[in-house]
Amino acid sequence: MSTISISAPAVRPVRTATRLRMTARGRRVLVALAALPLAAGLAFAAMSGGSAIASGDTVATADFATVTVLPGDTLWSIAESVAPASDPRTVISAIERLNALGAGALQVGQELAVPAAYVD
Repeated sequence: MSTISISAPAVRPVRTATRLRMTARGRRVLVALAALPLAAGLAFAAMSGGSAIASGDTVATADFATVTVLPGDTLWSIAESVAPASDPRTVISAIERLNALGAGALQVGQELAVPAAYVD
């Protein structure tokens, strides 16, 4: 009969990894490399000019006249006085959009922009 002996495998000692030491110059290089994308982005933004119009097309501007709200004025009365030949509902809608009026509440002395298409 034969014998089987079980023995622990031979364990080799593993060399310990050397600890990474950062010198002052190495830290400066690491910071410079980390800041490089930020610097490149800022340089690109400065050279592009920050223009909002990407294509160079002209931007449509709004031509309007201003009307001061007097005591007792409503949007309907202002629309009728500014554009008597037009439908007051379309004029009111245009005034509300141009002035960003939500509820249509007016205050005495308020300056309202009226589209130039309706001004006589």
